[in-house]
Amino acid sequence: MLLGAAVRQGRAGGGAARRWRSGAARRREWVPPAGRACGVVAYNSRSRSKEPLVLAKDGVATWYSCGPTVYDHAHLGHACSYVRFDIIRRILTHFFETEVIMVMGITDVDDKIIKRASEMNISPVALARMYEEDFKQDMASLKVLPPTVYMRVTENIPQIISFIKTIIANGQAYATSQGNVYFDVKSWGERYGVLTAVSPDTEGEAVGTDKRHGRDFALWKAAKPQELSWSSPWGKGRPGWHIECSTISSAVFGKQLDIHSGGIDLAFPHHENEIAQCEVYHQCEQWGNYFLHSAVEFSDETMNDAKNILQAISSFIRDANAYIKGQLVCDPVREDVLWERLASTKVNVKAAFADDFDTSRAVAAIMDLVHHGNRQLKAVTKDVGSPRSSVVYGSITSYIESFFNALGMSFEERQDLCWKYLMYLLVLGRAGMERENSSFLQTELSVAVGAGNTALLSNVMDELVSFRTKVRNYALVLPEATETVQMEEGAVGAKGPKQEQKEKRRQLMQERKPLLEACDSLRGDLAAFGIHIKVEDSCPPCEMGRGLSGSIRSCPFTAPITVPSPHTTAVAGGS
Repeated sequence: MLLGAAVRQGRAGGGAARRWRSGAARRREWVPPAGRACGVVAYNSRSRSKEPLVLAKDGVATWYSCGPTVYDHAHLGHACSYVRFDIIRRILTHFFETEVIMVMGITDVDDKIIKRASEMNISPVALARMYEEDFKQDMASLKVLPPTVYMRVTENIPQIISFIKTIIANGQAYATSQGNVYFDVKSWGERYGVLTAVSPDTEGEAVGTDKRHGRDFALWKAAKPQELSWSSPWGKGRPGWHIECSTISSAVFGKQLDIHSGGIDLAFPHHENEIAQCEVYHQCEQWGNYFLHSAVEFSDETMNDAKNILQAISSFIRDANAYIKGQLVCDPVREDVLWERLASTKVNVKAAFADDFDTSRAVAAIMDLVHHGNRQLKAVTKDVGSPRSSVVYGSITSYIESFFNALGMSFEERQDLCWKYLMYLLVLGRAGMERENSSFLQTELSVAVGAGNTALLSNVMDELVSFRTKVRNYALVLPEATETVQMEEGAVGAKGPKQEQKEKRRQLMQERKPLLEACDSLRGDLAAFGIHIKVEDSCPPCEMGRGLSGSIRSCPFTAPITVPSPHTTAVAGGS
């Protein structure tokens, strides 16, 4: 019904639609939504400040999460982003009694998928299903809760086509003679750029393309020969990247969306274009009330802090349990002090979470409770028969364990996984404070927008790393090492065929040594720009070189982790 009404209004070309577009072009500021505040103040990329998180329906948050393009294994960027938002989701659920309805879109048709499928000589659908399942398993290993529902692009093609038709009818898109459909950014005027303040006039006429202007982006892409495609009013083709998320989110939530999340590299152009598409389609003044973006950096200091905190908490729980069981004899305990500390800790933890999900401050409150609990667990050599305060220590340990369980961490997990998870909790709070006190968003977005395009830079890096891998693999492919040469009787000192083969192998190793050194040099040069090629010397040559996305299956948290930009690279194989 909504789609039909929008189409009819656009075709009619009535004065109301024209007046709405005219008014919308003048409004770019964020408008606080109507609804009920859930008790959290969150940094909103759309307003560039911390805002009370107001939900349209009391106790329910509608949340759209950009999912992966399933053409390769999940990488560290995925881990950082999805773990971060999983923690925020858990905080809303467990500490603010908010039911989160989350939809995640899976991009299962894309240029990269088609290219990779062709290289592997399998169908794009089979490749996408394989890596989609791979992604889900990786997220499960990271203890990231699944969304309420996954939605694939290929299962929503009719809805996407209808969405595009409405945008055309409303005057903000055009079809070309080549079968492409583009969003007309210039016609959207000053309304474009709510996240990044990018002007639609910053790029001139498009050259070498059928677009009208450089900023225009594809809603529908005409099919190339032998390419996966669907029939449409504009000919056979497939959806553009940005239209997928707009359509899927709108199909579930309509024009009302509380939260939209993704990595900072998606703010422009992806989220910017999503906003434009949805506000044209729904003819609303604001689509997506809160945009949450992740850009987290880890350091050796954070890693050490996490290890020390884990050790202190584990030691306290161990001692407290021993005290409860009567295995640790202590002086009389001031129960009133501990009960008061426990109550104040609960208040401080919730206050920390209410302030932009400040997990590091919440962990500090837990550590303060541990400190005061430890102060009274002073072992004595002689039991004077004082009553044990088992209940208060049982309550303290139960609260600490439930705190971490609520955030997805269990002390029953392997210790290395626990402290690596703690790193996320420490970094999230620090990232929030740094973001508030600096031009965090503008700096990150300037990287994302730059002089060009994030996706372009990503593709360039992919090709460069792939080329390095091919060169290195060539240098490593040598004749098989021969067994110990068995000298024939009466031919001592003679050079047999096997000996000649060994000498030839040594000669090839010397000749190809400069290639390996060049690969090493390139890896070092890229590291200087914050692009790290992960070394996995244990991998045989046939497994090396997975491109820009290195698998995280064997090690969900690689330490130290550095995520200085959207282009941190984790690649198997190094020289």
